[in-house]
Amino acid sequence: MEPPEVSAFVESPEEIVLRWDSVAAEEAREKMIFDSDRHEIDRYLHAVDELQKSMNSTTLSDSNSSSALQIAMARLEDEFRNILLSNTYPIENESLTEFSNSSTRHSISSTSDGSEFISSNSEEVEFKDDIEGSLVKQLKHLESTSSCTSSSYKSTSSIREVDLVPTETIYDLRCIAERMIAAGYLRECIQVYGSVRKSAVDASLKKLGIEKLSIGDIQRLEWEILETKIRRWIRASKICVRVLFASEKMQCKQIFEGLGTSTDDACFMETIKGPAAQLFNFAEAISISRRSPEKLFKMLDLHDALSDLLPDIEIVFESKSTESIRVGAVEILSRLAEASRGILSEFENRVLQEPSRVQVPGGTLHPLTRYVMNYISLISDYKQTLLELIVSKPSTGSRYSGDMNMPDMDFLEFEGEVTPLSLHLIWIIVILQFNLEDKSKHYKDASLSHLFIMNNVHYIVQKIKGSPELREMIGDEYLKKLTGKYRLAATSYQRSTLMKVLYCLRDEGLHVSGSFSSGVSKSALRERFKAFNGMFEEVHKTQATWMVPDPQLREELRISIADKVIPAYRSFLGRFGCHIESGRHPENYIKYSVEDLENAVLDFFEGHPVSLQLRRSQ
Repeated sequence: MEPPEVSAFVESPEEIVLRWDSVAAEEAREKMIFDSDRHEIDRYLHAVDELQKSMNSTTLSDSNSSSALQIAMARLEDEFRNILLSNTYPIENESLTEFSNSSTRHSISSTSDGSEFISSNSEEVEFKDDIEGSLVKQLKHLESTSSCTSSSYKSTSSIREVDLVPTETIYDLRCIAERMIAAGYLRECIQVYGSVRKSAVDASLKKLGIEKLSIGDIQRLEWEILETKIRRWIRASKICVRVLFASEKMQCKQIFEGLGTSTDDACFMETIKGPAAQLFNFAEAISISRRSPEKLFKMLDLHDALSDLLPDIEIVFESKSTESIRVGAVEILSRLAEASRGILSEFENRVLQEPSRVQVPGGTLHPLTRYVMNYISLISDYKQTLLELIVSKPSTGSRYSGDMNMPDMDFLEFEGEVTPLSLHLIWIIVILQFNLEDKSKHYKDASLSHLFIMNNVHYIVQKIKGSPELREMIGDEYLKKLTGKYRLAATSYQRSTLMKVLYCLRDEGLHVSGSFSSGVSKSALRERFKAFNGMFEEVHKTQATWMVPDPQLREELRISIADKVIPAYRSFLGRFGCHIESGRHPENYIKYSVEDLENAVLDFFEGHPVSLQLRRSQ
């Protein structure tokens, strides 16, 4: 469509305004002044300026000028909206990896071998999020803070402002805004700007995976779903604050700064108050959700992400009008910290009261032990954050209800030596052992009870030794106590298991005095060999089905057992074997050679039955 013909005569401001307004309605929707050449745009703006001067210079209102000015304002409002809409770009699927690196580290998940809250599979998980995007066409790559030199990036901090629209477009928008505000159309200008830009920001949030969910909606989601959303939020929040919101603020300043008191702040707030609330509502919902142990690390991820963002939030939302957003973020951070402390206390309570009474087969690791030690290993990965959050020692009394017995721990012995966080970790291990001791009592066989404690405390020691951070926090003194405890359990196990076997190999009761015989009672000796065979077979039968999952500990225990049994049997056989071999059917009494016993010990702690007779025949 051709623009309206320009009169050969000099047109008045009213005529210029009315000429554009006289275009048929259908054509007016298609043709905008700011789509014309620069000369025509400047003529129209000059006409508006003249009308404004005329209105300001006359004491009596000029009805023609007033009417023309109102028409001009309506037209400029449409032009303003059209320019904004024409220069709104969607997010593109391009990499923002450097910018949105997540601090997410670990996850605790539930598996079938745990009780209510426990899991035996909580190893580190690498997360790969699919959220990659660009805010606008100009945003192709985000460089690091020190190396960023692109003219599109206005800030020298972690904030990365980008030009949302071309420079010439900013000029046109400012030209229109200046005239609308001067004519008393500030509210209309802000509303149009805020409406269009808010839609653009909403679209960006949607592309980044930030959904419109109420706090109630978020709290009703399954935790597995929330974990994914938290990872997405952490990445998206960095882009939103440091790029999206910061760029919107910059654009408001470029268009509105100096055109009225805090006009740019008002436009910025109009644009982002809804999207900002949508963004931070998610973190708030998590911070006030029901506390449970599996949430701790995601809660800390959120805390770290928001804490990292807080200086940028202070900058982006520095004005009085955006104070509520700034204060709200600080309050959410505080609630996340309090929730993390509460979850740690809840975890301690759960470990103490974990009620399972089903014996793990063969005295092997209890799922609770594996879960708790993996859990506190992950806690040590968050050492720096938790050192700031955990400032008091564990509570060992009032929060544990009922008549439950409590483990004994004197925190005074650690006073001045370790941090409050370390005290919590030591306390968790203390109550874990306390619970394990209670579980060990459900084994009918005392030997198996000792083996169970040995396996589980040994695992605790190995997990501590395997994590430099955890070992530093626990301390070598307490580690020595734990090492002594599993070694004591190993000694108690061997004593309980081998006592009856070794008792069969004693000399007492075999010698006969006051006769012309060899001095050895063959009948007593035959009974002694039969007793040994039966006792060793019983030990072999049970020990083969028991388990020592750690290969090194298993080998050490076999060697220790062999060192006690084999020499004793070899000596006994050497001293008394000839008395049996010279009699009838010696094979009924001396059933096993020394080598048979050495091989039999190799069957111990494999977790499945092995026939000693089959062993012997090989």
